[in-house]
Amino acid sequence: MAFPLTKYLTEKGSYEGFDIVAKPISWCKQRITPMYPNFRFQFVSLWNKDFNPNGKYKASEYKFPFEDSSFDFVFLVSVFTHMLPHDLENYLSEIARVLKRDGRCLITFFLSNRESLKLSDASKSTMNFAYQMGRYRTTDANTPEFAVCYDESFVLDLYMKYGLRTNEPIHYGSWCGRRDFLSYQDIIIATRT
Repeated sequence: MAFPLTKYLTEKGSYEGFDIVAKPISWCKQRITPMYPNFRFQFVSLWNKDFNPNGKYKASEYKFPFEDSSFDFVFLVSVFTHMLPHDLENYLSEIARVLKRDGRCLITFFLSNRESLKLSDASKSTMNFAYQMGRYRTTDANTPEFAVCYDESFVLDLYMKYGLRTNEPIHYGSWCGRRDFLSYQDIIIATRT
């Protein structure tokens, strides 16, 4: 995700990336940062049953290593699709904390709503979120973070709770079998109030 932004961001801007998987962070540090020193990357040892089972810390307790109101834009692609509710809520609160007033965020999800449920029930979906776990569904009851689909109202309530105003419309994805879509996952763009 960072590499295309090297053509957009000048030296006046910067990119701060972190991930719980060490290999892509190492690649970015070796291939991007030497040519673009304003692009920085760090590995964070957060536990995830599927992606980082040896992680030392919980995502639900992680504080982003950045100052309050220090970012104009935050984006997460296919992150919340692998996080459980307490982790997601903490990350949303941290996103709101580090965003400047009127800063924006773009985050992808699998969102459960009337339309996606109807398409899934008709076997149109590429994902089988067969296991209901309260506020979310998953494809794997033993490793729920393998793929997580959140109840849309739960997600929107969290956005409101942390002062993130969603910019309508939500851009729904093709994952559940929609014929009209922008991408595979659902996209929510929001502004910090």
